[in-house]
Amino acid sequence: MMDNFTPGPAGEASPTKAGASADAAVEAPDAVEAAAAADFREELFQAGVPEHLHDWLAEYGIGALVVKMGIRFLEMGPERCVATMPVEGNTQVAGILHGGAHVVLAETLGSFAAGMHAGPGRQALGIEVGATHHRAVSAGTVTGTCTAIHLGRTLTTHEIVMTDEQGRRLSTARITNLIR
Repeated sequence: MMDNFTPGPAGEASPTKAGASADAAVEAPDAVEAAAAADFREELFQAGVPEHLHDWLAEYGIGALVVKMGIRFLEMGPERCVATMPVEGNTQVAGILHGGAHVVLAETLGSFAAGMHAGPGRQALGIEVGATHHRAVSAGTVTGTCTAIHLGRTLTTHEIVMTDEQGRRLSTARITNLIR
């Protein structure tokens, strides 16, 4: 089992893209992997991932869902991780931010923080996530602030608070990751 946020050992999840790149993988796998890593480095830059983390994430990127949701990182560390996400494009039929979008932001932040705590050669696997929604938002940008509650040898737990542009709490989430 592997989440989309923790780079795994070589041989799991291929970073190649479909189409011409996939065809080229048969002919020149090293060239395709190098091109994919270069593509992910641009993705990391665009998402605001600090440069000191690029080597760690270069082979896997930040995940397609994180890109689709428009999540942009402002701060990344095992004890605190902060990112923003636009409301536009992430709404449900009533025109407010989808509850699942809150959880995607929370799990993204908590999983990256747990992966950084796990360190090289270890993997963080989400085993529980839950959220309480306090108020709706229909426009602007949401900020998620992830704070460590417990950073252990085998488990991490983080609380993630989502706020609107006025600093009002929109939701509170908690994620627990298993470290292996």
